Amino acid sequence: MAPKVLMVAEKPSIALSIASVLSGGQMSTRRGSTDVHEFEGIFRGGHAQFKVTSVIGHVFSVDFPHAYQSWEGTDPIDLFEAPVIKSECNPKAHICRHLSNEARGCAYLVLWLDCDREGENICYEVIESTGINENEAGRKIFRARFSSVTDKDIRNAMDTLSVPNKDEALSVDARQEIDLKVGVAFTRFQTRYFQGKYGNLDSRVISYGPCQTPTLGFCVQRSMQISTFKPEKFWYISPVILKDGYELQLEWNRNRVFDLGVSTMFQKMVVNDGMLKVTDVSTKEECKGRPSGLNTVNMLKVASSSLGIGPHTAMHLAERLYTQGFISYPRTESTAYPTSFDFRSVLVSQQNNPIWGNEVRVLLADGFAKPRQGHDAGDHPPITPMRPATEDMLGNDAWRLYQYICQHFIGSVSPDCRYTRTTVDFFCGGEMFSCGGQRVSSKGFTSIMPWLAVSEKNLPRFKKGEKINIAKVDLNEGSTKPPDYLSESELISLMEKHGIGTDASIAVHINNICERNYVQVNSGRRLAPTVLGTTLIRGYQCIDPDLCLPDIRGFIEHQITLVAKGKANYTRVVQHVLQQFRQKFSYFVKKIENMDALFEAQFSPLADSGRLLSKCGKCSRYMKYISTRPTRLYCIGCEEVYNLPQNGTIKLYKELICPLDGFELLLFSMVGPDAKSFPLCPFCYNSPPFEGIDNLLASLTINPNTNPKKGIITGMPCFLCPHPTCRHSMITQGVCACPECTGTLVLDPVSAPKWRLHCNLCNCLVLLPQGAHRISTTGKRCVTCDSTIIEVDFNKNNTPLGGGETLYQGCILCDELLHSLVEVKHGKSFSVRGRGRGRGRGRGRGRGRGRGRGKNVDPKMSFRDF
Repeated sequence: MAPKVLMVAEKPSIALSIASVLSGGQMSTRRGSTDVHEFEGIFRGGHAQFKVTSVIGHVFSVDFPHAYQSWEGTDPIDLFEAPVIKSECNPKAHICRHLSNEARGCAYLVLWLDCDREGENICYEVIESTGINENEAGRKIFRARFSSVTDKDIRNAMDTLSVPNKDEALSVDARQEIDLKVGVAFTRFQTRYFQGKYGNLDSRVISYGPCQTPTLGFCVQRSMQISTFKPEKFWYISPVILKDGYELQLEWNRNRVFDLGVSTMFQKMVVNDGMLKVTDVSTKEECKGRPSGLNTVNMLKVASSSLGIGPHTAMHLAERLYTQGFISYPRTESTAYPTSFDFRSVLVSQQNNPIWGNEVRVLLADGFAKPRQGHDAGDHPPITPMRPATEDMLGNDAWRLYQYICQHFIGSVSPDCRYTRTTVDFFCGGEMFSCGGQRVSSKGFTSIMPWLAVSEKNLPRFKKGEKINIAKVDLNEGSTKPPDYLSESELISLMEKHGIGTDASIAVHINNICERNYVQVNSGRRLAPTVLGTTLIRGYQCIDPDLCLPDIRGFIEHQITLVAKGKANYTRVVQHVLQQFRQKFSYFVKKIENMDALFEAQFSPLADSGRLLSKCGKCSRYMKYISTRPTRLYCIGCEEVYNLPQNGTIKLYKELICPLDGFELLLFSMVGPDAKSFPLCPFCYNSPPFEGIDNLLASLTINPNTNPKKGIITGMPCFLCPHPTCRHSMITQGVCACPECTGTLVLDPVSAPKWRLHCNLCNCLVLLPQGAHRISTTGKRCVTCDSTIIEVDFNKNNTPLGGGETLYQGCILCDELLHSLVEVKHGKSFSVRGRGRGRGRGRGRGRGRGRGRGKNVDPKMSFRDF
């Protein structure tokens, strides 16, 4: 029997490209967690059965065990020595199970992950998921290395299979563990300390990151240079001459002076002389060199400065162009092309382009230039176009990025730009002046990259020794100006220079400081630090400047690179770096008052912030609602802070009281046309009185990430409360099981007149009879499916009941009338087979005869067992 070969790519689109090329299009495809493409072919000289599938980026993410997840119950310093675990990034995608199932019976595993350190790390995640042991007899693991998804590159990678690099994979593990422990420890401490004291902090979490914070430091440093800058006046003289119809303003060799009296003296000396003498006329042939190959950092800089596309967006666009086969791999540090690179085939693919096709055809006919040597980082070739495209195929921003990549590549194999520079020197009144002109003799690469063209300036003819009358001598005043805020392009250059981040992560770090409201992107894509961002950096500087300087991250990256090259032990590097940061953290905690003094000068105490909203169940005083992010309640009497759900609105809920603790209930409403509303008790939300709630919160899909950094729901709302008698709990307001997940469909208490149920765990939404006066749960159970019977008080002008009746009770699953009036949104339709399909079992006088419209649901629907 032919051996089976499992091949795994990093993205579904790449898996499809690989399968299409290697099978010649003769393959079958079946659905799974990701698609599986099957075909027969030759592998290592023999017949084989191939299966090609993919992951979706990283299979696993690194996090702390459950015991260390609590912000309140864990001392942040303990995180430096806490264990870390790897868990599936998206358990709902079932990637691990998918890979394990597909690997059964396979003799070979071929890894087609992206060829960088992250890709190498994912290789070993795939190996772990498949359960294939490299040392097991008869089973082998191979690594395919490629830079684009063209037919040629895919076939070449298949012919030159190698093995995965364990050292590079471990270097990623090292970075992940260091960044997790350092970042979470500082972030938890800072957030709890400052958000418990100040009300107008405009950030949900006050984060620290070994890369993020030095990145912010560059922006704040420039901002502080601007704020402390003191302008200074200067003056300069500009003689003007008329020659052969040209009016020329000459440049002063002194440039400028900072004393008005002195500059006036020089002006008088020149005016009194009145005659310029030509002391020298020089002509020089100069050359503007074509660019080297395009790497990731330069692509991001151009995208921001010239195309107006932020680094984070630019990387997403480049990734999409790569997976669609339009460009080569966009994460590379190299600007040097390999000696074997086929320039001609790339140029041929672009010769019919309506914009630059003429230039390409000239290069193909006359011969293209050899690219500049550039820098070979040993990873991937520079970013190049792989196949032709049009704007209609790509969309506006993706097309503009693709267009630049094409023009840069064509420019890199075009001749240099050549021009003649003429400089004329003058002498008058003891002072030297000059003027210059330029004339382009060969445009070269600037014909395809016109924004880099040399500007031409014509000069009249001058002879050495010639004397010319001065038309006038202007005395101009100016003032020194502060530098502008850092542009994204300048910031990227600084990050690259100091080793902050990698070509794969630079864009992420810049995006993080923007999302966390540490900087704002102004016109020209310049980054202006906010008050919070500036205060944080100033705080680090007054406690431990290393925390925000690039040097420490550069040291970490150096150590990680040693791991990647096999020159340092992974465990020792991680332990050494974490021990250093642990000591810095201890000192930071001791000196936090220094930073707090800066916060105190910029932000308002909680007691002075917010507005009175609801009563505290402990002291019966009104608590203040702090509406700035993160929204929260503050009790002045108890000096307690109560976190609230984010990204919505909060108001008092009918002055109702929680029966467990006496706190007034609040009503939280999410944003959107089908947004949910639900009541919550501030105390129960922050301190759930029932076991198992933490595990339940982890399964919420209305907000997949329940981390306080980004989350909407981080505590226990009433729709998760299992209290048996509270009229607002899940037990009393729950109606039936959700058809989409293991949650419960709960009556939305304030949805009138568009009554609805929503799942307490996922996005499933069920629309109830619209326009009813009132809908409520009854506490009675359906004898068929155990769902809660609801009571509907229909509008008398729109009642489906006979005889003008409006009041009706029934089960939305088993009662034909109610079931016919129900519509499921954002979830599966549902129905109940069996007894529920007969006549309506309504408790009112009318009998419904509607037919259920749904399908695909478990016939037995009941509440989740808490």
